[in-house]
This record gives sequence, structure tokens and C-alpha cells, in this order.
Amino acid sequence: MNCPCGNEKEFSQCCEPFLKGQTIPDTAEKLMRSRYTAFTLADMDYVKKTLAPEARKGFDVASSKEAAKQAKWKGLKILSTKDGGPDDEEGVVEFTATYEHAGEGVEHHEVSEFRKENGEWFFVDGDAHTHREGEGHQHHHAHERPVTVVREAPKVGRNDPCSCGSGRKFKKCCAAA
Repeated sequence: MNCPCGNEKEFSQCCEPFLKGQTIPDTAEKLMRSRYTAFTLADMDYVKKTLAPEARKGFDVASSKEAAKQAKWKGLKILSTKDGGPDDEEGVVEFTATYEHAGEGVEHHEVSEFRKENGEWFFVDGDAHTHREGEGHQHHHAHERPVTVVREAPKVGRNDPCSCGSGRKFKKCCAAA
């Protein structure tokens, strides 16, 4: 089986060793890919373990796991990386993750910050926007704002886990879009 992260490698040769704790990603992009794979498998223990200590406070494993299970994950596309190599201490990865939620196609676009501590990469924070698929938002002009998905569900509080499954608080995720 090809790895869910989109690399052309087998899962066992790509993200699985990271998720099993057999080895650690040596770049920010590899950590990003393994975190996406963990979301597709609803492995929130790995997602939490790879958060920077200050980002773990608001992480709700149970609700994040439920959100990840409800999503039908379609793919990950890395758009750009800045630093984040084996010899760097910080890195930025821009990506889009596409999934289906309640029958609606969603594209989660994020610019994520990563930091290395004691040789290990961690997710620090991200600036995220979520779009409906098929809007043609890639053709928007710079002055146009992307449309944020509006769900017909109970209102999510600012400090509640974000319903997109990122594991972050709503105010730090889709509410910031």
C-alpha cells in the first residue's frame, strides 16, 4: 500500500516507522507528512506526541480522534518548504490536505511552523484556511478572501477543539481563517 502522505513509497518504508516510534523524521516535511498520515489513521497519540510542548495544552485527543474518523481523507499536497532540513532548527511547510466531511469536499490549506528540540522535530503552530472543493479559489485575486466552510452544526466555542480535526483550538485554527 502506498503511504497515505502522498509519497510514492510503501507505507512500511515511509511514515509507518515514525508512527510506530521506530525512528524520527529528520526534516519538517517528513514530520508534516507523518502527522497527516496519523490523521488518516486517527492516531491522535502520535499527533499529540509531535506537538511542541506549548501546543499540547489545548489538544483534546478524544474529540480530535472522532473528527479524524469522520473525515474521508483524500490526499496531501506539499506546496512549499522553507528550511526544515536535517541541519536546521526551524522550518515552515505549506500544504493542502483534502478530505470529505459530511459528504462535502474540503481543502485545508495551512502554513505550518516546526521547531527542532534535541534533534526531534515538533509542530509549533499553523495559519490555516479551509475551503470547499471546486470553488476555483486558486484563481482568486490577492484582494479576495477565501470562503470558509460553514457547517450546519452546533456553534463551536473558541476554546473547543476545531471541527476540522487539526487537534488545535477552534480560535487558533479555522476561526482564524
